Amino acid sequence: MNQLNALSSRVEYCVLAHYEYLRLISHFISDGDGVPRHKLLFVLFGALAVHIFEIGIFALGYWFADVGLHAGNFSGSHVLHAADSFGFSAEAYTSLGVGNLYPVGDLRLLAGMETLSGLLIIGWSTSFTFLAMTHYWDPR
Repeated sequence: MNQLNALSSRVEYCVLAHYEYLRLISHFISDGDGVPRHKLLFVLFGALAVHIFEIGIFALGYWFADVGLHAGNFSGSHVLHAADSFGFSAEAYTSLGVGNLYPVGDLRLLAGMETLSGLLIIGWSTSFTFLAMTHYWDPR
């Protein structure tokens, strides 16, 4: 069960990272100075960067759970490379679906938690971006 707790902490790290990103970006865009267009681009590129970071957190979790904890493994690949972990993590995070790798053992639970948290966090970014665009978007 300690292995599952170690794996589930990845969700907490991602939520915390996203919260801090939104807090920092809110502070940046609320500053009266600056071009609204630049503020919106900062929101969009920042969201992309933080999502890639969060995918990386899960990818490290998959790799560590497979190699270090032996909490499960992946079928479809004999040797799991870092790029494989990141690719699978991106597929799970975005709920794209599983490609040529699929988790076995406790990693199935981590993949499910990643998909659920990815959907919620992507929705959180969408909501935040919508609010920023309604405030700073100039259709002219």
